[in-house]
Amino acid sequence: MAAVASSSSSSSAAGPSHISDQLTSASSTAPSSASAEVFKRLHPSQYLSRFLGKGYRPDGRKVGGWRDVSINVGSISTAHGSSLVRMGDTTIVCGIKAEIAEPTAQSPNEGFVVPNIDLPALCSPNFKPGPPGDEAQTYSNWLNDLLVSSRTIPPESLLISSAKAAWVIYIDVVCINYDGNAFDAAVLAVMAALKNTRLPTARYDEETGRTICSRTETHPLTLGRIPLSCSFGIFESTHLLPDPTAYETPLLPTTITVALDSEDVGVTCLIRQEGLGGTVGKSGERVLGEAWNAAEARVRELRAVLDESVDA
Repeated sequence: MAAVASSSSSSSAAGPSHISDQLTSASSTAPSSASAEVFKRLHPSQYLSRFLGKGYRPDGRKVGGWRDVSINVGSISTAHGSSLVRMGDTTIVCGIKAEIAEPTAQSPNEGFVVPNIDLPALCSPNFKPGPPGDEAQTYSNWLNDLLVSSRTIPPESLLISSAKAAWVIYIDVVCINYDGNAFDAAVLAVMAALKNTRLPTARYDEETGRTICSRTETHPLTLGRIPLSCSFGIFESTHLLPDPTAYETPLLPTTITVALDSEDVGVTCLIRQEGLGGTVGKSGERVLGEAWNAAEARVRELRAVLDESVDA
């Protein structure tokens, strides 16, 4: 049975009438013949800047606000573990499949973890059909780095029989609707799916040279750190925007992603920065410090939602 948990940010969207007023104000200096929607498309940076000047963002959040999050686990019956995460209008599905393989000669007592993030054309016109694009490949590499550095799945815990058999854990992440910040949603989906995963009890039979899996007995994965990710964009060198949307992302010359251990937010598991990295009026250290403080609070909130979804 699927389990669901959700979180509503205290600094989430304001009331529709208030946001409508903000929209009118944001476009009031545009030519009278141009609607707010046309102004939004023709002058996206000015449009965003005027909202931020009022203390809000186009989707109704306050400048430092995060989008609401919900998690549903166990909804894919054919997977060993699964989750569906909604972060605002970004929706991610993660499925965990396990197979048995022979360990490598270099690491005879370790199994394998194979993560992949897919951003198909179906989820957004931003992505083209065909082989994985640069963003999907970058996110897959980040996810692999995060899992390895955090030892989220200790490879030795996947061993069935030394040099004979070990589990291969395939982590398949698919974005089914994209509205920005897919990586944070993907990491949350992965952690929820891993905590939802159960593997059949397995043993290696020396006589037959085969691995035998129980049809009735299962056990959860042995997990190490559970890192969670928080991403930010820097706009006009002064505004730090958490959890940027698809509309905001192309307007942000610099983005910062920080992943922290959700049980000890003082432990950093991953830092990535893309873009120019320059700031005006703030030192890079100050911007990073602001992001860090916001990330610590957000990770605690996400961990509470994660635990609620798994325990439900």
